[in-house]
Amino acid sequence: ILPFASVNQILLLLLVLTVCAILYNKVHNVPSSLKNETVDLESPEEMEEEIPIVICAAAGRMGAAIAAISSIYSNSEANILFYVVGLKNSIPHIRKWIENSKLKEIKYKIVEFNPMVLKGKIRQDASRPELLQPLNFVRFYLPLLIQKHEKVIYLDDDVIVQGDIQELYETKLAPGHAAAFSDDCDLPSTHEMVRSVGMQNTYMGFLDYRKQAIRDLGISPSTCSFNPGVIVANMTEWKHQRITKQLEKWMQRNVEENLYSSTLGGGVATSPMLIVFYGKHSTINPMWHIRHLGWSPDTRYSEHFLQDAKLLHWNGRYKPWDYPSVHTDLWENWFIPDPSGKFKLTRPES
Repeated sequence: ILPFASVNQILLLLLVLTVCAILYNKVHNVPSSLKNETVDLESPEEMEEEIPIVICAAAGRMGAAIAAISSIYSNSEANILFYVVGLKNSIPHIRKWIENSKLKEIKYKIVEFNPMVLKGKIRQDASRPELLQPLNFVRFYLPLLIQKHEKVIYLDDDVIVQGDIQELYETKLAPGHAAAFSDDCDLPSTHEMVRSVGMQNTYMGFLDYRKQAIRDLGISPSTCSFNPGVIVANMTEWKHQRITKQLEKWMQRNVEENLYSSTLGGGVATSPMLIVFYGKHSTINPMWHIRHLGWSPDTRYSEHFLQDAKLLHWNGRYKPWDYPSVHTDLWENWFIPDPSGKFKLTRPES
Protein backbone atom coordinates (compact mmCIF):
# COMPACT_ATOMS: atom_id res chain seq x y z
CA ILE A 1 0.00 0.00 0.00
CA LEU A 2 1.34 3.41 -0.98
CA PRO A 3 1.79 5.96 1.81
CA PHE A 4 -0.88 8.68 1.99
CA ALA A 5 1.61 11.38 0.91
CA SER A 6 2.51 9.41 -2.23
CA VAL A 7 -1.19 9.12 -3.23
CA ASN A 8 -1.57 12.88 -2.87
CA GLN A 9 1.52 13.49 -5.00
CA ILE A 10 0.22 11.19 -7.75
CA LEU A 11 -3.21 12.89 -7.67
CA LEU A 12 -1.54 16.31 -7.86
CA LEU A 13 0.61 15.18 -10.79
CA LEU A 14 -2.49 13.85 -12.61
CA LEU A 15 -4.28 17.15 -11.99
CA VAL A 16 -1.36 19.14 -13.40
CA LEU A 17 -1.21 16.88 -16.47
CA THR A 18 -4.98 17.26 -17.01
CA VAL A 19 -4.77 21.08 -16.83
CA CYS A 20 -1.82 21.06 -19.28
CA ALA A 21 -3.77 18.85 -21.68
CA ILE A 22 -6.79 21.20 -21.57
CA LEU A 23 -4.62 24.25 -22.19
CA TYR A 24 -2.80 22.48 -25.04
CA ASN A 25 -6.10 21.68 -26.74
CA LYS A 26 -7.36 25.22 -26.32
CA VAL A 27 -4.26 26.66 -27.97
CA HIS A 28 -3.88 24.13 -30.79
CA ASN A 29 -7.48 23.27 -31.64
CA VAL A 30 -8.64 26.80 -32.60
CA PRO A 31 -11.41 26.56 -35.23
CA SER A 32 -9.93 27.04 -38.68
CA SER A 33 -12.26 29.93 -39.51
CA LEU A 34 -10.99 31.86 -36.48
CA LYS A 35 -7.39 31.12 -37.44
CA ASN A 36 -8.01 32.61 -40.89
CA GLU A 37 -9.57 35.71 -39.41
CA THR A 38 -6.50 36.24 -37.25
CA VAL A 39 -4.20 35.92 -40.26
CA ASP A 40 -6.34 38.38 -42.25
CA LEU A 41 -6.32 40.92 -39.44
CA GLU A 42 -2.53 40.83 -39.32
CA SER A 43 -2.13 41.05 -43.09
CA PRO A 44 -0.97 44.54 -44.13
CA GLU A 45 -2.63 44.06 -47.52
CA GLU A 46 -6.02 43.76 -45.81
CA MET A 47 -5.44 46.60 -43.36
CA GLU A 48 -4.04 49.09 -45.82
CA GLU A 49 -6.36 51.31 -47.83
CA GLU A 50 -5.92 51.03 -51.58
CA ILE A 51 -4.72 54.24 -53.22
CA PRO A 52 -6.12 54.63 -56.75
CA ILE A 53 -3.98 56.73 -59.11
CA VAL A 54 -5.25 57.72 -62.56
CA ILE A 55 -2.61 58.46 -65.19
CA CYS A 56 -2.94 58.66 -68.98
CA ALA A 57 -0.71 56.88 -71.48
CA ALA A 58 -0.91 58.82 -74.73
CA ALA A 59 0.66 57.59 -77.96
CA GLY A 60 3.90 59.45 -78.64
CA ARG A 61 4.52 60.27 -74.97
CA MET A 62 4.00 56.91 -73.34
CA GLY A 63 7.45 57.07 -71.75
CA ALA A 64 6.14 59.93 -69.64
CA ALA A 65 3.49 57.73 -68.02
CA ILE A 66 6.07 54.97 -67.47
CA ALA A 67 8.51 57.35 -65.71
CA ALA A 68 5.70 58.78 -63.54
CA ILE A 69 4.49 55.31 -62.50
CA SER A 70 8.07 54.17 -61.85
CA SER A 71 8.75 57.15 -59.57
CA ILE A 72 5.51 56.68 -57.60
CA TYR A 73 5.99 52.93 -57.14
CA SER A 74 9.66 53.26 -56.13
CA ASN A 75 9.06 55.93 -53.48
CA SER A 76 6.13 54.42 -51.59
CA GLU A 77 5.25 51.33 -49.59
CA ALA A 78 1.54 52.15 -49.96
CA ASN A 79 -1.01 49.77 -51.49
CA ILE A 80 -1.28 51.51 -54.87
CA LEU A 81 -3.61 50.61 -57.74
CA PHE A 82 -2.73 52.37 -61.01
CA TYR A 83 -5.50 53.10 -63.48
CA VAL A 84 -3.63 53.52 -66.77
CA VAL A 85 -5.94 55.23 -69.27
CA GLY A 86 -5.34 55.03 -73.00
CA LEU A 87 -7.00 55.06 -76.40
CA LYS A 88 -7.80 51.73 -78.01
CA ASN A 89 -4.87 51.67 -80.46
CA SER A 90 -2.20 52.48 -77.82
CA ILE A 91 -3.30 50.05 -75.10
CA PRO A 92 -1.32 47.00 -76.37
CA HIS A 93 1.89 49.07 -76.35
CA ILE A 94 1.55 50.31 -72.76
CA ARG A 95 0.57 46.84 -71.51
CA LYS A 96 3.60 45.25 -73.18
CA TRP A 97 5.89 47.96 -71.72
CA ILE A 98 4.64 47.34 -68.18
CA GLU A 99 4.69 43.55 -68.42
CA ASN A 100 8.18 43.40 -69.91
CA SER A 101 9.90 45.68 -67.40
CA LYS A 102 10.38 45.89 -63.64
CA LEU A 103 6.94 47.50 -63.48
CA LYS A 104 5.37 44.07 -63.92
CA GLU A 105 5.14 43.97 -60.10
CA ILE A 106 2.71 46.93 -59.88
CA LYS A 107 -1.05 46.54 -59.37
CA TYR A 108 -2.74 48.14 -62.36
CA LYS A 109 -5.81 48.22 -64.57
CA ILE A 110 -5.81 49.35 -68.18
CA VAL A 111 -8.82 51.56 -68.94
CA GLU A 112 -9.88 52.44 -72.48
CA PHE A 113 -11.12 56.01 -72.97
CA ASN A 114 -13.69 56.51 -75.71
CA PRO A 115 -13.07 59.89 -77.40
CA MET A 116 -16.64 59.89 -78.75
CA VAL A 117 -17.81 61.37 -75.42
CA LEU A 118 -16.05 64.60 -76.52
CA LYS A 119 -17.86 64.87 -79.87
CA GLY A 120 -19.08 68.44 -80.40
CA LYS A 121 -17.52 69.66 -77.13
CA ILE A 122 -14.03 70.76 -78.26
CA ARG A 123 -13.32 73.92 -80.19
CA GLN A 124 -10.37 73.50 -82.54
CA ASP A 125 -7.29 75.53 -81.57
CA ALA A 126 -4.55 75.70 -84.20
CA SER A 127 -2.07 77.40 -81.85
CA ARG A 128 -1.79 74.46 -79.43
CA PRO A 129 -3.17 71.34 -81.16
CA GLU A 130 -1.50 69.05 -78.59
CA LEU A 131 -3.89 70.43 -75.94
CA LEU A 132 -6.84 69.01 -77.86
CA GLN A 133 -5.76 65.38 -77.44
CA PRO A 134 -8.72 63.37 -76.05
CA LEU A 135 -6.76 62.11 -73.03
CA ASN A 136 -6.38 65.72 -71.80
CA PHE A 137 -10.06 65.49 -70.82
CA VAL A 138 -9.90 62.20 -68.89
CA ARG A 139 -9.86 64.19 -65.64
CA PHE A 140 -13.40 65.45 -66.46
CA TYR A 141 -14.75 61.88 -66.42
CA LEU A 142 -13.14 60.35 -63.32
CA PRO A 143 -16.35 58.80 -61.84
CA LEU A 144 -17.13 57.09 -65.16
CA LEU A 145 -13.69 55.46 -65.25
CA ILE A 146 -13.25 54.72 -61.53
CA GLN A 147 -16.22 52.95 -59.96
CA LYS A 148 -15.35 51.61 -56.53
CA HIS A 149 -13.23 54.33 -54.88
CA GLU A 150 -14.29 57.22 -52.69
CA LYS A 151 -11.04 59.17 -53.09
CA VAL A 152 -8.84 59.27 -56.20
CA ILE A 153 -5.57 60.90 -57.26
CA TYR A 154 -5.30 62.13 -60.86
CA LEU A 155 -1.83 62.98 -62.23
CA ASP A 156 -0.70 64.42 -65.56
CA ASP A 157 1.82 62.16 -67.29
CA ASP A 158 4.63 64.78 -67.26
CA VAL A 159 5.26 64.49 -63.50
CA ILE A 160 7.81 62.78 -61.29
CA VAL A 161 6.96 61.90 -57.68
CA GLN A 162 9.84 62.12 -55.20
CA GLY A 163 7.79 61.72 -51.99
CA ASP A 164 5.53 59.01 -50.59
CA ILE A 165 2.23 59.26 -52.49
CA GLN A 166 0.40 58.30 -49.28
CA GLU A 167 1.02 61.90 -48.09
CA LEU A 168 -0.75 63.36 -51.13
CA TYR A 169 -3.61 60.89 -50.74
CA GLU A 170 -4.12 62.07 -47.16
CA THR A 171 -4.80 65.65 -48.35
CA LYS A 172 -7.86 66.87 -46.45
CA LEU A 173 -10.81 68.01 -48.53
CA ALA A 174 -13.18 70.48 -46.87
CA PRO A 175 -16.84 69.40 -46.53
CA GLY A 176 -18.66 69.97 -49.82
CA HIS A 177 -15.45 70.09 -51.89
CA ALA A 178 -15.13 67.60 -54.74
CA ALA A 179 -11.43 68.24 -55.39
CA ALA A 180 -8.15 69.74 -54.16
CA PHE A 181 -5.63 71.53 -56.41
CA SER A 182 -2.47 73.62 -56.09
CA ASP A 183 -3.06 77.36 -56.30
CA ASP A 184 -0.74 79.09 -58.75
CA CYS A 185 0.14 81.84 -56.25
CA ASP A 186 0.91 79.50 -53.38
CA LEU A 187 4.70 79.14 -53.40
CA PRO A 188 7.02 82.21 -53.34
CA SER A 189 9.89 80.13 -54.78
CA THR A 190 7.95 79.73 -58.04
CA HIS A 191 7.03 83.41 -58.45
CA GLU A 192 10.38 84.33 -60.00
CA MET A 193 10.01 81.49 -62.49
CA VAL A 194 6.51 82.69 -63.41
CA ARG A 195 7.74 86.27 -63.97
CA SER A 196 10.84 85.24 -65.93
CA VAL A 197 8.88 83.28 -68.54
CA GLY A 198 6.06 85.84 -68.76
CA MET A 199 3.43 83.39 -67.63
CA GLN A 200 0.02 84.29 -66.24
CA ASN A 201 -1.12 82.76 -62.97
CA THR A 202 -4.54 84.43 -62.80
CA TYR A 203 -7.93 83.82 -64.41
CA MET A 204 -7.09 86.55 -66.95
CA GLY A 205 -4.60 84.15 -68.55
CA PHE A 206 -7.30 81.56 -69.22
CA LEU A 207 -10.68 83.25 -69.74
CA ASP A 208 -11.64 85.91 -72.29
CA TYR A 209 -13.01 88.78 -70.20
CA ARG A 210 -14.22 90.56 -73.32
CA LYS A 211 -17.07 88.02 -73.43
CA GLN A 212 -20.23 88.78 -71.49
CA ALA A 213 -20.63 85.15 -70.34
CA ILE A 214 -17.26 85.39 -68.56
CA ARG A 215 -17.96 88.79 -67.00
CA ASP A 216 -21.32 87.45 -65.75
CA LEU A 217 -19.46 84.87 -63.63
CA GLY A 218 -18.42 87.67 -61.29
CA ILE A 219 -14.87 86.32 -60.98
CA SER A 220 -12.16 88.98 -60.73
CA PRO A 221 -9.61 88.57 -63.57
CA SER A 222 -6.81 88.92 -60.98
CA THR A 223 -8.05 85.85 -59.06
CA CYS A 224 -5.26 83.31 -58.65
CA SER A 225 -5.67 80.31 -60.96
CA PHE A 226 -4.95 76.69 -60.01
CA ASN A 227 -3.32 73.85 -61.90
CA PRO A 228 -5.43 70.70 -62.57
CA GLY A 229 -2.42 68.52 -63.42
CA VAL A 230 -2.49 67.10 -59.88
CA ILE A 231 -5.93 66.45 -58.38
CA VAL A 232 -7.10 64.77 -55.19
CA ALA A 233 -10.80 64.11 -55.81
CA ASN A 234 -13.79 62.96 -53.77
CA MET A 235 -15.93 60.82 -56.08
CA THR A 236 -19.10 61.04 -53.94
CA GLU A 237 -19.08 64.85 -54.02
CA TRP A 238 -18.09 64.88 -57.70
CA LYS A 239 -21.15 62.80 -58.61
CA HIS A 240 -23.46 64.62 -56.17
CA GLN A 241 -22.53 68.01 -57.65
CA ARG A 242 -22.67 66.66 -61.23
CA ILE A 243 -19.20 68.09 -61.88
CA THR A 244 -18.80 66.24 -65.20
CA LYS A 245 -22.08 67.71 -66.53
CA GLN A 246 -21.02 71.20 -65.43
CA LEU A 247 -17.66 70.85 -67.20
CA GLU A 248 -19.34 69.60 -70.37
CA LYS A 249 -21.74 72.56 -70.29
CA TRP A 250 -18.81 75.02 -70.35
CA MET A 251 -17.06 73.04 -73.08
CA GLN A 252 -20.15 73.32 -75.26
CA ARG A 253 -20.53 77.03 -74.51
CA ASN A 254 -16.91 77.55 -75.54
CA VAL A 255 -17.57 75.81 -78.88
CA GLU A 256 -20.42 78.29 -79.48
CA GLU A 257 -18.95 81.48 -77.94
CA ASN A 258 -15.12 81.06 -77.84
CA LEU A 259 -14.78 81.91 -74.14
CA TYR A 260 -11.25 80.70 -73.42
CA SER A 261 -8.11 82.66 -74.11
CA SER A 262 -5.57 80.36 -75.76
CA THR A 263 -2.88 82.99 -76.42
CA LEU A 264 -0.92 82.05 -73.29
CA GLY A 265 -1.39 78.30 -73.63
CA GLY A 266 -3.93 78.20 -70.82
CA GLY A 267 -5.47 75.27 -72.55
CA VAL A 268 -8.97 74.07 -73.19
CA ALA A 269 -8.96 71.55 -70.32
CA THR A 270 -7.94 73.97 -67.56
CA SER A 271 -10.43 76.77 -68.26
CA PRO A 272 -13.71 74.89 -67.60
CA MET A 273 -12.24 73.55 -64.35
CA LEU A 274 -11.33 77.09 -63.24
CA ILE A 275 -14.97 78.09 -63.74
CA VAL A 276 -16.63 75.04 -62.18
CA PHE A 277 -14.33 74.82 -59.15
CA TYR A 278 -14.08 78.58 -58.49
CA GLY A 279 -14.21 79.10 -54.71
CA LYS A 280 -15.12 75.42 -54.22
CA HIS A 281 -11.86 73.51 -53.96
CA SER A 282 -9.39 72.57 -51.25
CA THR A 283 -5.65 73.10 -51.54
CA ILE A 284 -2.75 70.70 -51.95
CA ASN A 285 0.52 71.23 -50.07
CA PRO A 286 2.61 73.41 -52.47
CA MET A 287 5.62 71.06 -52.26
CA TRP A 288 3.39 68.35 -53.72
CA HIS A 289 3.16 70.24 -56.99
CA ILE A 290 6.26 72.14 -58.13
CA ARG A 291 5.38 73.12 -61.68
CA HIS A 292 6.43 75.20 -64.69
CA LEU A 293 9.54 73.04 -65.32
CA GLY A 294 8.48 72.84 -68.97
CA TRP A 295 7.86 76.54 -69.60
CA SER A 296 11.37 77.51 -70.65
CA PRO A 297 14.31 75.56 -72.11
CA ASP A 298 16.83 77.49 -70.02
CA THR A 299 15.12 78.86 -66.85
CA ARG A 300 15.99 76.57 -63.96
CA TYR A 301 15.06 76.14 -60.31
CA SER A 302 17.81 75.69 -57.70
CA GLU A 303 18.85 72.06 -57.32
CA HIS A 304 18.44 72.29 -53.53
CA PHE A 305 14.83 73.45 -53.91
CA LEU A 306 14.01 70.62 -56.31
CA GLN A 307 15.56 68.01 -54.02
CA ASP A 308 13.06 69.00 -51.30
CA ALA A 309 10.09 68.90 -53.69
CA LYS A 310 7.68 65.97 -53.42
CA LEU A 311 6.35 66.21 -56.98
CA LEU A 312 7.82 67.86 -60.10
CA HIS A 313 5.67 68.86 -63.07
CA TRP A 314 7.04 69.73 -66.53
CA ASN A 315 3.90 71.57 -67.63
CA GLY A 316 4.58 73.71 -70.70
CA ARG A 317 6.04 73.00 -74.14
CA TYR A 318 9.52 71.75 -73.13
CA LYS A 319 9.16 68.15 -71.97
CA PRO A 320 11.97 66.18 -70.30
CA TRP A 321 11.89 63.37 -72.87
CA ASP A 322 12.41 65.92 -75.65
CA TYR A 323 15.15 68.45 -76.37
CA PRO A 324 15.65 71.19 -75.31
CA SER A 325 14.37 70.93 -71.73
CA VAL A 326 15.60 71.51 -68.17
CA HIS A 327 16.22 69.24 -65.17
CA THR A 328 16.06 66.18 -67.44
CA ASP A 329 18.38 64.22 -65.13
CA LEU A 330 15.71 64.21 -62.40
CA TRP A 331 13.21 62.81 -64.87
CA GLU A 332 15.54 60.24 -66.44
CA ASN A 333 16.25 58.70 -63.02
CA TRP A 334 12.82 57.08 -63.28
CA PHE A 335 12.52 56.42 -67.01
CA ILE A 336 12.45 52.78 -68.10
CA PRO A 337 13.43 52.18 -71.76
CA ASP A 338 10.75 50.85 -74.08
CA PRO A 339 11.32 47.09 -74.64
CA SER A 340 9.77 47.42 -78.12
CA GLY A 341 12.13 50.30 -79.03
CA LYS A 342 9.27 52.47 -80.36
CA PHE A 343 9.65 55.27 -77.79
CA LYS A 344 13.04 56.95 -77.79
CA LEU A 345 14.36 59.93 -75.84
CA THR A 346 15.31 62.97 -77.91
CA ARG A 347 18.79 64.08 -76.85
CA PRO A 348 21.33 66.45 -78.48
CA GLU A 349 23.64 63.55 -79.36
CA SER A 350 20.87 61.39 -80.84
